Amino acid sequence: MKVMRDRIVRTISFSHETYIESILAKYNFANFKPCSIPMDPNTPLSASQSPKTPTEATFMKNTPYREAVGSLMHLAVGTWPDIAFAVSTVAQFSANPGMAHWDAVKCIYCYLVSTKKLALTFRSRKQGLEGFSDADGASQEHRHAVSSYAFLLDGGAVSWGSKKQELVTLSTMEAEYVAAMHAAKEAIWLRCFISEVFCLLIKPTVLHCNNQSAIALAQSGVFHARTKHIDICYHFIRFSVDKGSISLVYCPTDSMITDTLTKPLPSLKVKHFASALSLRSA
Repeated sequence: MKVMRDRIVRTISFSHETYIESILAKYNFANFKPCSIPMDPNTPLSASQSPKTPTEATFMKNTPYREAVGSLMHLAVGTWPDIAFAVSTVAQFSANPGMAHWDAVKCIYCYLVSTKKLALTFRSRKQGLEGFSDADGASQEHRHAVSSYAFLLDGGAVSWGSKKQELVTLSTMEAEYVAAMHAAKEAIWLRCFISEVFCLLIKPTVLHCNNQSAIALAQSGVFHARTKHIDICYHFIRFSVDKGSISLVYCPTDSMITDTLTKPLPSLKVKHFASALSLRSA
């Protein structure tokens, strides 16, 4: 079984490396220097960076911005969780991208040059299903918080997401609470899938959250004056906890692996969380 698993991992790793090399060659990025981060935390992106002169507009019109971002989507969704936030961010400016946005796309490709030999790996011992949920606190120009989640099965990432929340939250607690709700929906689906295909999951799935107030709100079952404006659909996390499907557990921010799915991070944290998401040398 171990030999078969290792052979499958090597095959998948080779196919992903081949895909990365093909898109690097397609957009003439093959000679790019490796970069240790998918997005520069010191260079925020905004709509104000769109072309302001006819020269810039003409240059960007001849740039394969949408195609390059689309090629990254395959990796962000299926094999490279650590670029999910960066790809979703640059995709927001596809309608009218500027030079700064194009540089951000090229930064992602530089990061792929340095990580193309990595692959999602799984540990030999069983660790079950566990999840991580996080939100960034509305630090971007649109003022919507970014929800993120990641689920690990036997130590390897099997599901992840990074998405702008559909509402403007009024506090960090509320943003984390909404993010936990979205993570709970994914957890329920994964539990049903695993129970049908492999074995029935009896114990609750542990969902890590780094906000004590959000955990208390989900577990208390009490409506407060400061939370009565929260729509009923976001209280699905309470139902999941009461039913015994989800067990919310506090996780310090330094150990929250989905932090890399909500904001650009420095190199050391990027490497640390990529390894925690099981992106390692095959």
